[in-house]
Parts: sequence; C-alpha cells; structure tokens
Amino acid sequence: MAKSHGKHRTARLILEDGLEFVGEGFGATGESFGEVVFNTGMTGYQEVLTDPSYCGQIVTMTYPLIGNYGVNVDDMESQRPHVFGFVVREFSPEPSHFMAMASLEDYLIRYGIIGISGIDTRKLTRAIRNEGTMKAVLTTNDTPREELLRRLGEPLMRDQIDRVTTPTIYRAPGEGKRVVAMDFGMKSGVVRSLLARGCDVVVVPARTTAEEILLWKPDGVMLSNGPGDPRDAEYAIKTVKNLLGKVPVFGICLGHQLLALACGATTEKMRFGHRGVNHPVKDLRTGRVAISSQNHGYMVDSKSLEGTDLVLTHINQNDGTVEGLAHTKYPAFCVQYHPEARPGPDDSDYLFDDFMRMMDEVREGSWKPNA
Repeated sequence: MAKSHGKHRTARLILEDGLEFVGEGFGATGESFGEVVFNTGMTGYQEVLTDPSYCGQIVTMTYPLIGNYGVNVDDMESQRPHVFGFVVREFSPEPSHFMAMASLEDYLIRYGIIGISGIDTRKLTRAIRNEGTMKAVLTTNDTPREELLRRLGEPLMRDQIDRVTTPTIYRAPGEGKRVVAMDFGMKSGVVRSLLARGCDVVVVPARTTAEEILLWKPDGVMLSNGPGDPRDAEYAIKTVKNLLGKVPVFGICLGHQLLALACGATTEKMRFGHRGVNHPVKDLRTGRVAISSQNHGYMVDSKSLEGTDLVLTHINQNDGTVEGLAHTKYPAFCVQYHPEARPGPDDSDYLFDDFMRMMDEVREGSWKPNA
C-alpha cells in the first residue's frame, strides 16, 4: 500500500515477464500491483488519472513531458485519482499554468499514488504492444526482485466496479428528460453532456436493479463506462436484460459491452487495448469518420453478433474492431468509445443528441426499429 512521501528516491517498475525499469520516484512511496497499460494522449493526464475506468491499472503516458500544467478542479473526471501507479518519461515538478491549483506531485502524494519518471517509456510501450498487457509492480521499497516476481504470479483484483461506483443515489437536477445513469465508474463528463441538454439526471449505484430504476419513471437509461472485465458484472447484465424494451438505453464503453452481453454476444480481452484521444471510428450508416477518445481493454467479438438482435453500426478504422451497436427491435444503442471525450475531441458528441431524439420518438410513439 502506497504511503505519502514527498522525497524523491529510486523507484522500480517490474513486469511479470521479468522486464525491469529503474527510475526516480515521485508522488507517494510504497508498492502497488496492477495491470500496466499505456495512453497515447499528448494532454489530459489529469482526466486520465481521475477516470475510474483506470482503477487497478498502472498507466504509462507516451507523451514525454508530464506535470507541466499541474492540476485543477475543472479537469477532474471524478473526486479522486483511481490509477494504481503513474509512469512518465520526464516529470515536471513545477507547474506553469494559470489554472493550476496544485502540482501533480502534491496531488499524487495526497491520494497515495506512486509515480516513476526517467525511464524509457518507448521501450515499455513496445514491450506492451509486443507481449500484450501485463501485470506489474511499481515500488520504491527495497523488496527483493524474486519476491516481487513471485507476488506478480498471484491474481489481480476483480471487484473494480464495486470500488468506484457511487455508494448512494444522487441527482443532478434539470428541467428536461429524466435519465437514470448507472454508475459503473462514470466520468463526470457523461453527466455534464446530459445536463448540457437539460436532462434531469439520477445517478444510481452499479448494483441497482431494473425494478428500482424504473421506479424513477425515466425517459432513458445511460449505461456508463467503468473498469474491469464486463463478464464479472453478471448483476449488471441481468439489469440491462430487464430494461430492454421498457425504456430507451444508451451505453458507453463498459456500458456498450454490458449491452452486448445482455443481448447474447460475447466479449474478449484485447492484446493491449485502446487508450488515447486519436482513434478513428467509422459510422457504417453514414460513412462519416470521427476521431474519438478511447479507454478500454476488452471488446465485443464481432463474430458473436450473428444470431443476436444487434447490428454493427461503427468500426475502428485502425483494426476493424467493434465500436458501435444498435438493437434491431428495441430502442437501445451503444458505442465503445467516449463521446463525452475529456480528454479528447468532441467529434462524436452528436451521439448524445441521438439519445435525446430516441427518447422523444419513444415518448411520441414514432420510434421505428433499426433495419
């Protein structure tokens, strides 16, 4: 468990295959085990740190300079950072930005997050791309290498959603449509996008049942992003099954995967996932390509869509993976990427408007099933 400590000292990052990096520690001290991943965004490290979808992961930033603009209250996607470690090439201890309210170091110390700098992040990224996502330990302690490798052979936690979901129901009032948002690790950008359209947002814990959700008489239900393997959330899959056909549904990232599983499709773990702000996604219905923000390590298996009531709507232009689905009988659709962005471009912000339109059509009785 990490401890708060401001004094810099040697830090080690050891991967389960034995690859080791030695650098300078910043932020907290101690030891932290997690899954090591990389994010290719040039900016947005504060949004990355506070994205609950990163719970359980040691995040490597491929952009070489991190910390130069500090942290501020406006760029937080949740109340605290959720990463299990932070890896950078060059750490900037003194922020230089008019919005900065604290340094990145002070922020990480406050929440017990260990950082390591001065290592070859390009070599680390290549290792992840070649070997796939691996378990790793980030430590500032003198624990023997053999002991750390032994502990890396143990399974990682699988209860990430329960760790990051809201403990209680809360409401972000609005005068428009009522949307119940299931919080599997939701970024605040999702709520902001709904509030910008006048919605009355009710955020509920991940284990809320369909019956409890329907008591709010929602115009629609939002299935949020979140961490972990979607197949571990059987309770959420059951809830989505019981919501389909009763209320319009829009899923994002983990919510996309849960909707697919609820409809009989399958998901699988990706080799190293998609994490960054420049992923091109094609809308197969219009031919339009959007640059998207992404953060996921699992995907829907395109072959498993056969025999389901789902139709493929979006694909990733880089590798052809599933990026969007729509239900052919019920008002429900989902995307693997993040239309709320934060960080990243807002090319796909229109999907929230599609959700608004779907709720209007269902209310008016004019919604038609997808072809």
